[in-house]
Amino acid sequence: MMKRDFLRRAGFLVAAALFAVAVNAQETGGALKLTLDDALKIALSENPTIKVAEQQIEVKKISKDEAWQALLPSADFSGTIQYTVLAAVMKLNGMEFKMGQDNTSTWNGQIQVSLPLFAPTVYATMNLTKSDLDNAVEQSRSSKLDLVNQVTKAYYQVILAQDSYDVLCKSLEQAEKNFNVVKSLYELGGTSEYDKISAEVQLRSLNPTVIQARNAVTLAKLQLMILMGMDPETEIVVEGSLEDYEDRLYVESLTAADYSLENNTNMRQLKNNETMLNQTLRVQKMNFLPTLALAGTYSFQSLYNDNWNVGEYTWAKSSSIVLSLSVPIFRMGNFTKLRSTKLQISQLSQNIDYTEKQLGMQVRSYVDNMKANAEQVASNREAIEQAEKGREIASKRYEIGKGTILELNNSEVQLTQAKLTYSQSIYNYLAAKADLDKVLGKEEGIPAAGNE
Repeated sequence: MMKRDFLRRAGFLVAAALFAVAVNAQETGGALKLTLDDALKIALSENPTIKVAEQQIEVKKISKDEAWQALLPSADFSGTIQYTVLAAVMKLNGMEFKMGQDNTSTWNGQIQVSLPLFAPTVYATMNLTKSDLDNAVEQSRSSKLDLVNQVTKAYYQVILAQDSYDVLCKSLEQAEKNFNVVKSLYELGGTSEYDKISAEVQLRSLNPTVIQARNAVTLAKLQLMILMGMDPETEIVVEGSLEDYEDRLYVESLTAADYSLENNTNMRQLKNNETMLNQTLRVQKMNFLPTLALAGTYSFQSLYNDNWNVGEYTWAKSSSIVLSLSVPIFRMGNFTKLRSTKLQISQLSQNIDYTEKQLGMQVRSYVDNMKANAEQVASNREAIEQAEKGREIASKRYEIGKGTILELNNSEVQLTQAKLTYSQSIYNYLAAKADLDKVLGKEEGIPAAGNE
């Protein structure tokens, strides 16, 4: 009986172990591993902001088609049916004339085809809608640049949070080792109770910090997934550490960079707006020119029908061709619109100059931040090496009874701080580089967008 119970329990434990392994393998296999390129591709295809911007381009394409379609012939049909219950009577010189017949119907129909021969306003509007489409394409590019900037920094933020969490976990592990050493010495009478309490306080004080760091990793991943347009419940894995980017800092610092604002999306949009205002001014000037149109009309009419048998009606038919010329002589609103548009062009020109100066200042600020953080990375790397030596020395001194628990705790705090500062300086460099790329309008990772 005991043997049977033992076998049942053993079988249950084996099944539970196999189930746990299967679940763990499924969870690991189900996690989405992300590189920065993967994150950017998903974001550019799934983020709602990008989809709206692409739809706006389609709207502007339709508006462009509407502009040139105004030059195509247009055809209209109009028809009326009038039923006379009691015809009017006109009296003239003592005589009466009845204007129609009572209880009869009159049918009228007309087909008109018109064609603009000379429409200067339409020609100018066609150029305006083309520039409007170009501006929509640039606005879509601006949305993509902004999204790439946000996703890039969010991706680096996840790595920074993971690195910080790893550093604090190792610090917690080392604090636990220190506590075990101090506790052993205390039990052997080799150290004081104060040292034991200090080591335990150091260990316990790290627990909340580690929990906060773990939550920071979760929040950073959540922010990245939202920017990517993914389900927040999706599990993602971001591999690597900020240390992997250290060599990139030195390579970029030795590479000659072009800080031209030619591809800056704000400058492009401002210049597109300037072009559109100039074209609007041209459209308004075209309102002073004459327009010429050709129209053809075909009419048919049937009078005084006393029944509803349309097939037996007698129809009178006529046709005509009309060439119409419209010459504007005076319209005060046209002059007012011209003055308003010229003032807007002047304002926009000043805004372009001011924006260019501001962007130049931003570029200088980002470049200076990158240089400063690149220098700090090298210094922080040396600080980590010195802090590791210091911790090793403090540990040995304490073990042989020449050091204090305060020295041991301080050495661990200094090492942790050095590692966190090192990771932060690399992140600051990468974030400044991402902001600089956005200002310069660099399109790495962005699919080309253009009008058809």
